[in-house]
This record gives sequence, C-alpha cells and structure tokens, in this order.
Amino acid sequence: MNAMTDIEAAGCPSGLAPASSGGGTDVSAFVIEKGGAKTLSLSVRGAKCAGCLSKIEGAVGALPGVSTARLNLSNGRLDVRWSGGVDANTIAGTVSDLGYGVSAFDPDKGDAAAKKEERDLLIAMGVAAFAAANVMLLSVSVWAGHGEMGETTRRAMHAISGAIAIPAALFSGRVFFKSAWNVLKRGHANMDVPISLAVLLALGVSVAETIRGGEHAYFDASVMLLFFLLVGRFLDARLRRRTHAAAHDLAALQSHTVTRLDTTGLAKSVRASDVAAGDLILVAPGERLAVDMDIIDGAGEVDESLVSGESLPRAIAPGARVFAGSVNLGQSIRGRAISPASDSLLADIARMLEAGEQRRSTYRRIADKAVSLYVPLVHTTAALTFIGWMLAGIGVRDALLIAVSTLIITCPCALALAAPVVQVVTAGRLFRKGVYLKSGDALERLATCDHVVFDKTGTLTLGDAELVPGSAPQELVVQAARLARASRHPLSRALVAAAGPGPVAEHVREHPGLGLEAEIDGRTVRLGSADWVGADDVPDDGKLHIWYSEADGQVYRFDFEDALRPGSEEIAAELQARGMDLEILSGDRASAVADVASRLGIEHWQAAASPADKAARLEALRVEGRKVLMIGDGLNDAGSLALAHASLAPGGAMDVSQSASDAVYTGAGLEAILSILDTARGARLRMLQNFSLAALYNMIAVPVAVAGFATPLVAAIAMSASSLIVTLNAIRPSRRKEAAA
Repeated sequence: MNAMTDIEAAGCPSGLAPASSGGGTDVSAFVIEKGGAKTLSLSVRGAKCAGCLSKIEGAVGALPGVSTARLNLSNGRLDVRWSGGVDANTIAGTVSDLGYGVSAFDPDKGDAAAKKEERDLLIAMGVAAFAAANVMLLSVSVWAGHGEMGETTRRAMHAISGAIAIPAALFSGRVFFKSAWNVLKRGHANMDVPISLAVLLALGVSVAETIRGGEHAYFDASVMLLFFLLVGRFLDARLRRRTHAAAHDLAALQSHTVTRLDTTGLAKSVRASDVAAGDLILVAPGERLAVDMDIIDGAGEVDESLVSGESLPRAIAPGARVFAGSVNLGQSIRGRAISPASDSLLADIARMLEAGEQRRSTYRRIADKAVSLYVPLVHTTAALTFIGWMLAGIGVRDALLIAVSTLIITCPCALALAAPVVQVVTAGRLFRKGVYLKSGDALERLATCDHVVFDKTGTLTLGDAELVPGSAPQELVVQAARLARASRHPLSRALVAAAGPGPVAEHVREHPGLGLEAEIDGRTVRLGSADWVGADDVPDDGKLHIWYSEADGQVYRFDFEDALRPGSEEIAAELQARGMDLEILSGDRASAVADVASRLGIEHWQAAASPADKAARLEALRVEGRKVLMIGDGLNDAGSLALAHASLAPGGAMDVSQSASDAVYTGAGLEAILSILDTARGARLRMLQNFSLAALYNMIAVPVAVAGFATPLVAAIAMSASSLIVTLNAIRPSRRKEAAA
C-alpha cells in the first residue's frame, strides 16, 4: 500500500466518512439500454473532494467498454455509459472496492441523506465541544498545580478527563473512524486515516499514562482536534448541499402534470415525464409548458422571458414552435409534442446544471492543496521521530510519547480553521451588505475572475418597460391608456403607468398577437403592433414600440425602453478600469442589446442567444484561459451560471438561477458586484495568510516536538495559540474600505 500516494489522490479533507460499501447491491435493474449503449446512474457516498472524483472516474473509466464516467460531487451521482459485456454490478463493485458506498441513484433519497449528514455532523460537533470545554478545565487545573499536585489527585483528574473524553471521542470520531476503516481494508488511505491514528494514539497513550500515574495525558488534545475538524466538515456539508438546490428547483418545474388529448379528443392529466413525441397537448391560459411543442390550433402570446430572456411576449399561431418553460398568456392552445420532457429545453438546461456542478467539483481548493502537502510531511516526521528515538535507545514508551506529542502539537487545528473561519466571517460581512453566499469555494473562484459576462434583461436593466419621456404628448398618452387598461401586456402596463389613474374604454376587444380595439366617442381606435394599426415607420433603434390609431387614419407611436439598473454605467466603467473584460449575452433582440451595450461602453455582445449559445460562449472563453464571472437572472441563464468559473444572481432572479449561482445580491443597483469581488479577493488573501501562519507554526513546533520538549502544557498552549492567531487574522477589519464589515 502506497499510503502517501493514496492520501494525495483520495484526500477527502472536507467530507463525511463513506457509508457501508454497498457490496452485493444489485443495480442491474436500473440500467437503461438504447441503441446498443447502456447507461447507469449510481449514488456514491463518501466522495467529497477532487481526489475522490478522479480516483472513481479513473477506475470506472478503465473498465472494458466504458466510454463515459462522470461523478457529480454535489449530489453524489455517478453517470456511466458503456457498451459491451461489462456488468452493471461490476461497475458498482469497482466503486465499492475503492471504499465508497454505492447504490442506485435516487435524488429524493440523496437530499434526505445530505440533510442527515448535516444533522449527524452537528450532533458530533456539539458532543466534541462539550467534552473539549470540560476536559480543558480539568487540564488547566493539572497544569496550574504542576509540581505541587499530588499523584493521587493528578491521577483522579486524568481519570475524570478520560471518562469524559473517551466516549465523546469515540462518538464524535466515528465520522473519521468509519471512513478510515473502509479505505484501509481495501488497501488505500485518505485524510481520515492519519486523523483517526492521531486521536486513537492520543487516547491510548493517555489511558496508559493515567493507569501508571504519569504526569502527562492527552485527552484534551484528542477532543479539541475532533471539534475543530468537525466545524470545518459541517460548514462544508451544509454549503455543498445548498449548491445542488438548482437541480431540485428545475426538477420542480419539470415535474408538474400536463393535459394530454387522446385520439378521441378526451383530455387526461398525466405527468410530464409520461409525454412522448407526437402526443397532442392542451395548454390552458396562464399554464407553463412542460415540453417543447408545435402549435396546431389556437393563437395568442407566450411569455418566453425565462427561456430566451426576451422582454416582450411573442405572438404565436398554428405552425409556431414554443419551448418548455414558456407561459401561455392567451387563450387555450393545442400543440404536438416534438420530444419527450427528458429532451426538452428545460431538460437541456438541467444537463447544463449537472455539467456545471461536475466542473466545479474538480476545482481544487486552497485547503485541499495545503492538506496534500501537510499530511505526508507531518506524519512521516512523527514516524521518523519514533524510529529515531528508538535508535537513540530511550525505550518504546518514551519514543512513542514523543511521537504522539509530535502528532498532537502539529495537529491540523489551525489548518482545519484556516479556510472555514474566513468563509464564515466573510459570509457574515457580505450578508450585512445584502449578499447571500451559497458555495463553500465561491470566494476563491470569485477572487480569480478576469472576465465578466452579463445577461441583459433583469440584470443590467430593470426588466420593466418605461415610456420614453417626451416621446408622445401627455393627452395622447391619456387617450391611449383607456384601451391599455384592459390589457396585461407589458407595454400596455407601462403606458398606463405613464398616464396615471383613469377610465377604461367600453367593449375593448383583444386580438391575440395583434392588439386592442374599441370605440371611443363613436370612433374606432386601435392600440397594438405596427401592422395592426397600419403604421409604416418601424424604427430599429433598440427601443420598444406600440402604435395607436384613430378612425381618421392618423397613427401615433409610443417609444419605450428597458431602463438601466441604477449605477450600471459606473459599475461597468469601474470593472473595465480594473482590467476586466466585459460582454453581454442576451436572448433579446439585437437592436435592444446593442443599445444597452452602447450606453454602457461594452464592445462585445451577442443577441438572440439560446441557453446552448451561452454555454458554448462560456466554454470558448474557458478554452482561451479566461476565468468567467457570469451574472444573470433568468431560467435561460441557469445553465451558464452553473458552467461559469463563478456566478452571481440578483435577488429578483428565478429560484433556479439563484440556486445555480455562487452568491445572490439584493437591491436595485449593481453596486454589490464590486463589493463581492473586493471582499472575495480579501478573503482569498486571508486564507493564504492563514495557511502561511499554520506553516510557520509547524516550522517552529515540529523541532520542539521532535526534540522531546512538547509537554502537554506546551502542546495545548501551542495548539490554542495557532488556532487563535488564525481566527483573529480572519476577523480583523480589512484595510480596504470595500471589504470592511
């Protein structure tokens, strides 16, 4: 067994112990076979870091016939695609043999398991905290009475400490013990192996010293080590579960029922997942489409803002194609499904979310890098210390005490706190500024972004049309508003807002996709599209337009614009001044996107971009070596938010987009973006400083311990001091105004 290599490859510094291996579990019934290719989704328990991911994907990918093996660490889902004779249970067994629990994937059970993991970690952390506090009080008494306390009293104090620490350590440490045992019995090692070794050795030596009446015991160090490590694991587990909320939110959009018509015209409510290509679907007014479909009967408008980002409803008629996620704004329509729900636009976005989570899973955090260096160095040093003192002839007991002291004084308390305490403090500071941080490693990724991609509607703009001041006489606005008050069209509402309170014209008739018509004072008037009212001048100036005509043939035009969010010009200029490149990716019209880009001084933009177009652009930027910060709010942005190096969503964004992002900011303006970036860069600097402080501490502590001078008092003071310094560095006020609390 090559322990060092395995520790680096399967470090798991931030995860819960694997559950039982799942050996013998029959998963063959869950294989899906199509066109000669087989696919299987497995739930993997215990894989928490990039090392675990590469280890599992590598082992499964090496099996004969396997073409794809992709593990998502956020929800533990392993998707395998293969052809040939390899058995599904062989695939599951391969994962199990690596020391991980495995079973058929069930998203509902996965979420429940994640919640249970958090609860178990919280309980274990509470028990360890209780034990650490009480044992430390007893240890302080022993240290204070050193040289004056009698042997019987000291032994009694040690025995009481052991009575508290041993059951607490065995209960709280089971997280690490189970994980270590599962990998050791298969010839591997992970980060939990040396942690378990340190705890059990400290307890064992302490018991032996208590029985023989020795001066030193290490019960306090054991439970303190467990407490600090459990703090980091609990925070990581909570943030990791929240990062997968986007998939659950999107699944909720896809899981509602639809009305399917049979060959006799009989309507029946069925699950969206039961719809097949060619089925006839009835969509009621106000209903959201669950599948992509071609309209065969009915006309009206659909709101595609969540799908395409287009701010205006789109007129539809027989022959038009509409996509899942759109909302029917008009009368009932009938359409023919062009694909099952699993191949709809919503499903494509869901797959983008999965791909994004998969990519982020491979991000190797600062803590992972530090641990991969720390573990082999410190524990090799402890082993060499034991061997060295044995060769020096001091005896097994004394050599073992010095080796254990080395493990304890160099325990990773400061290392375990270096990143989590910065994350907690920074998350609190951002929360007070109206920013909700959602991902454990988001700060590190946000700090390194060098390219910003904006969505337009709802992100750079308010998403609500406003009448351009002075575009039409006020009396004309008041007259046209009498028709507009009978409509829910966004431009009609904007016209009413400009006109203020007033009457509604009688007998207003709405022509779906065209406009409104009524008689006012015996004259026929119309409000709607250019063709509907007979207008000839249709400018392409990036603004939104609606026309009003009277019986005499006179036509008037009202101009609207999607107002920029407050401070957007200043934010764009400030980001560019910092050397960041900006661009806009929007599903809106080219003229509208060009107008906003011009006002903000952004050279690069793309209009009419589908979710797939946005994802392709982000991938192209990634290949170029850019670290993209994506900022968007719509359902059509969810996939790109997940695929970006880091992402932000405004507070008014759709739930799926908020879940897919790394942070959510509130407020009408964009000022929070600069604050988030500055705070993230400050946090990353603090993490690096903390790891440097932890390294400096070990450079001093290791020689002291190896030389045999690390008494329990020295070890306790050193451990507490290193943890305190790391914590104080994390909470000290920043010198930068932007990152101040």
